[in-house]
Amino acid sequence: MNERTKPALRPSNPQFSSGPCTKRPDWSAGNLESALVGRSHRSGPGKIRLKTAIEKTRELLEVPESYRIGIVPASDTGAMEMALWSLLGARGVDVLAWESFGKGWLTDVQNQLRLENVRAISADYGELPDLSTIDFSNDVVFTWNGTTSGVRVPDGNWIPNDRQGLTICDATSAAFAQPLDWEKLDVVTYSWQKVLGGEAQHGMLILSPRAVERLESYSPPWPLPKIFRLTKSGKLIEGIFEGLTINTPSMLCVEDYLDTLNWAEKIGGLRALHNRANQNADVIYDWVAQSPWIDCLAKQPVTRSNTSVCLVLSAPEVRGLSPEKQSVFAKGLASLLDGENVARDIGAYRDAPPGLRIWTGATVEKSDLEALLPWLDWAYGTSLEALTAR
Repeated sequence: MNERTKPALRPSNPQFSSGPCTKRPDWSAGNLESALVGRSHRSGPGKIRLKTAIEKTRELLEVPESYRIGIVPASDTGAMEMALWSLLGARGVDVLAWESFGKGWLTDVQNQLRLENVRAISADYGELPDLSTIDFSNDVVFTWNGTTSGVRVPDGNWIPNDRQGLTICDATSAAFAQPLDWEKLDVVTYSWQKVLGGEAQHGMLILSPRAVERLESYSPPWPLPKIFRLTKSGKLIEGIFEGLTINTPSMLCVEDYLDTLNWAEKIGGLRALHNRANQNADVIYDWVAQSPWIDCLAKQPVTRSNTSVCLVLSAPEVRGLSPEKQSVFAKGLASLLDGENVARDIGAYRDAPPGLRIWTGATVEKSDLEALLPWLDWAYGTSLEALTAR
């Protein structure tokens, strides 16, 4: 195919953003007609809706019965901040940082909480840190899946069962797409707008019995805003984990979350979600393996994400450019695809190396990714011709 000839087939849905992510197949606002808009979330029906969301989450994610699940404000960020501000300080802390969000948690622990015994275990984009260096007598803060680098931990085997500290895991682009080893995790957070393509501003906070014990036996030395408080008089506020949210949730968003949970159940549950994400990611990775101009940011195949696929431009013509010009080239390529309405919002994250980032989670259709591939080649060829013509 001549690189300047546009492919005949376009993706039916061009939305490949890594967050907020595309809605489930066949989604319609009409699915939300039963939403309790204009009703109090503390009304009888409101409480039932919120409790149902928690119960369906437990069932679909296969969360142990002994773990608490709460709906909290401010998306995954709010859930993580609640955990960090409420739990840390009792022990030293190891923070794993290999992409933007992990680095953000490190900044909070060091500069906002100002804890003294903090170890940063870092790696560059595309790499995992050396997991063997972690001290599990400390609390450990990490992302399961690096949304901005496309690098994930391969499993939970590196976490010992007899750890003394807590493991606090930001799993926002992993939950519902990758197996989470609950025995190895004490705190798990995620947001609705990632793998399930829900609406923004709502986060999920999941606590193990060990995390609850910490909350009830330790009081941090700093004041906690009301929005972060998980205990009262030294006891867990159980209502938070039964649907009595700290602040007012959007019942429209709750209905949307329930709609997608119901869709996930209908297509086969957690295994079906995992399989869809795996098959979607394989479409991109198989293409990359045959493509001379692009490569995976994640160096090791076992660490490559099946949701946030991050790619770098590897052709000598582009690699020979200055970093600034590489960034301009990559942004131009993404803009070209956006202008053709075949791929929305697939530029690399602002702090990541120049390249592309394509969401392949379960709400994306495999056929749309297959239709996208010829357009990626077309956009690169078109952009390269423009570059060499200057």
